[in-house]
Amino acid sequence: MQHRSGKEIRELFVKFWIEKGSRHYPSFSLIPDDPSLLFTIAGMVPFKTWYLGIRQPDCPHAVTSQKCVRTNDIENVGRTARHHTFFEMLGNFAWGSYFKKEAITRAWEFLTRVIGLDPEKLYASIYTDDEEAYEAWHGLVGLPDDRILRFGESENYWFMGEQGPCGPCSEIYYDRGERYGCGSPTCGVGCDCDRFMEIWNLVFTQYDRRKDGTLVPLPRKNIDTGMGLERLTSIVQGVDTDYETDLFLPMIEYTCKKAGIRYGENAKNDMAVRVIADHIRSVTFMLADGVLPANDGPGYVLRRLLRRAVRYGRLLGFEGAFLREYLPILIETMSDPYRELIDQRLTVEQIIGVEESRFEKTLRQGTELFDDEAARLKAAGKTTLSGDVAFTLYDTFGFPPELTLEMAEEQGLSVDQDAFQRAMDSQRERARASSKQKKSSMTGNAYTDLENEFPATVFTGYSAHDGTGKILALLTPAGRVESVDGPAEFELLLDVTPFYAERGGEIGDTGSLVAGAARLMVENTVPHGGMIVHRVKLESGSVAVGTEVRAEVDDRRRAAIRRNHTATHLLHESLGRVLGGHVRQAGSLVTDRTLRFDFTHHEALTAEQVWKVEHLVNEQILENTPLDVTECGREEARERGAKALFDEKYGDVVRVVSVPGFSTELCGGLHVRATGDIGLFKIVKEESIGSGTRRINALTGMNTLELTQRVSRLVERLQGMLSTDESNLPAKTEELMEELRRLQRRTQEARVREAAKNIENVFEQKDVKGVCLQTAKFSKATPDMLREVGDRAKEKHSPTVVVMSSVDEEDGTCQLVVMADDAAVKRGASAGTLVKEASALLGGRGGGRPNTAQGGGKNVENLDEALKKIEDALTGQIKA
Repeated sequence: MQHRSGKEIRELFVKFWIEKGSRHYPSFSLIPDDPSLLFTIAGMVPFKTWYLGIRQPDCPHAVTSQKCVRTNDIENVGRTARHHTFFEMLGNFAWGSYFKKEAITRAWEFLTRVIGLDPEKLYASIYTDDEEAYEAWHGLVGLPDDRILRFGESENYWFMGEQGPCGPCSEIYYDRGERYGCGSPTCGVGCDCDRFMEIWNLVFTQYDRRKDGTLVPLPRKNIDTGMGLERLTSIVQGVDTDYETDLFLPMIEYTCKKAGIRYGENAKNDMAVRVIADHIRSVTFMLADGVLPANDGPGYVLRRLLRRAVRYGRLLGFEGAFLREYLPILIETMSDPYRELIDQRLTVEQIIGVEESRFEKTLRQGTELFDDEAARLKAAGKTTLSGDVAFTLYDTFGFPPELTLEMAEEQGLSVDQDAFQRAMDSQRERARASSKQKKSSMTGNAYTDLENEFPATVFTGYSAHDGTGKILALLTPAGRVESVDGPAEFELLLDVTPFYAERGGEIGDTGSLVAGAARLMVENTVPHGGMIVHRVKLESGSVAVGTEVRAEVDDRRRAAIRRNHTATHLLHESLGRVLGGHVRQAGSLVTDRTLRFDFTHHEALTAEQVWKVEHLVNEQILENTPLDVTECGREEARERGAKALFDEKYGDVVRVVSVPGFSTELCGGLHVRATGDIGLFKIVKEESIGSGTRRINALTGMNTLELTQRVSRLVERLQGMLSTDESNLPAKTEELMEELRRLQRRTQEARVREAAKNIENVFEQKDVKGVCLQTAKFSKATPDMLREVGDRAKEKHSPTVVVMSSVDEEDGTCQLVVMADDAAVKRGASAGTLVKEASALLGGRGGGRPNTAQGGGKNVENLDEALKKIEDALTGQIKA
């Protein structure tokens, strides 16, 4: 068998199926067009609507090498030879063309003739009674009976969901030899050891499973196959694990060199090395496909993987940010065919750097929590760290279990691993219960029926704002109808329309349709596949399918939308020039009133940067440059440097909108004739909307004039109220604000002094295992004021723990101060630990000594939960 690189194997697979007549689709995004999935988890996911019959296939058969991410077994990544979060799935697919005979014989041909695997080492499994597959393997391929295994439904039958397409499958296995086996006399295909490796799964989708469980033959039989590139490459290259293939090895070697270790000498180090190699692939490809760090959804998975990689780097002794160092290696090994790694390199580098830096703070918090807990255990004469704390360190702070074990050993402690495992199992069960990865929520509807019935709507709106069209379909809440009488609200489909449908962040057109005496107001226009659906309101009269209508767009509104849309292009380019090449559009909204632009950047813009961006945009407006709008091939547009949006699906031919000499973007939206049509551009707000993501709101045209007039009137009014001129307004305002703050402080101090005199009425007391827990809520009190009150409260009871909170509704923050007297500390109370855990719920941090600590955060709505957390934690601290 000839040694081949992973890149060569990928290319050979695609070439083989192209020669068999398949259409090659470049890898689709990791973010699927499927609400039931967080990520693309298999090669068939982008074709799901074709398998479900929701849409008609564009071709009879296809081939892909698809980027995939699976995160259901993150804990096993690095532990085993073949668990990965990111992997590539080689797949060939067919819809009503070739079936079992061709799928099986061609798979055999590829593996034995193209790749050169030894035919004597290949086995096949089939479903129990799948005689058609057996005949193909035995009669056509020539595989002997003892190398064809029959398995039941759990191993060799595939279901897309509880109902819908399903069918038997056939898996191909490779015998790696006795040295990989378990030594059992019953070892064979299906054994859990590494000897017989499954390399290719051929799924024959031939039935429709109904609600009652009956299987009805599909009118069109389909093929769906999947083969892991990494797994096949490990066989071809003759290595023990996927991590030793050339798809991983450059990163493995770099990590070992950086850490000063040798791969294969220490199991703990090897796991850390593998985790980093796997996770940096996932993180980089997610970022390149537009995923941004977040606290839920795909962004949460991204953040978790990045942090897990960082933690394992710490286990190897790495200090500071280091993940960006792997990007040149990854680009060298994967940028062909994944060009997005080059195109998005600056963005990926910037976001990884920001996330690593922020995680450093989280690590410190986790370490402080561990240190406090360790100190408390030692003070109580205990030697076992609870499983709940270990799980909190893992789940909240990203500590791998191995790190917690190591830190515990350094402190002479053990970890309750059984309790930790129970917490892990509970989390896994919750994830599985909510997981939709194995079920499809996709179903056909009236729109997909129309898509399959009619050609795409002809859109004339680029050059016209009115025209005529024929009604093809009418949709009411009750379904499709042939006619509608007014008054009524419904949707209709025209064969030709000047109305632009909402997409790419640009809202849809409004206007009117006239059919004889009937006048319909178009209240919105939305896309469904290639169709443009008009949402209309009919006051009187009637319309019917087949009626010719006169369509007229509200051109004044559209002109404002055009101005804002072109301005977003100018803004996008200007941000890149002012802030750097890492800036990438992360979303937008273009209306007739305003424009909103989301972009990747790690910090707030300074006033000078905002001024520079506004200056660049308005400079382009004054140039009055005519826009250049052309259509070309997707690759040609890419070579021209055209920016593309991640949530948009582009065809082979794309529309390129350019402001010559300044910006070039792929865009299907409406734009001005020349930049001067925009008028004045003004940024009205710049804010954070998430980690590494900023948002700008801006105005153009007459909307900017209205803003300028409002501000001017406001300034004039303030000058009159404060008896000063414009230049002195800031100083005068600050003078008044300082006086107000001084009066507020005096008022609050008086309130606190009054509270100190009436401790019993201010605090709520509760007995916690013989310790008096005193709790009180205040408003706008400083920590010093709270401590003064706390000292008075401690004098009233002993042993006691005093908990005080103060909310400042103006800035949306909450302060916490916890105090414990000496008697409570001797019983095990630790104010520092209590504040730290409560502050985490408030989205902040805190800490201190066992007898006094303070903290807080901005999640004020969680205050009651934080106070309950203190009570629960205190219960756990107090010794009998």
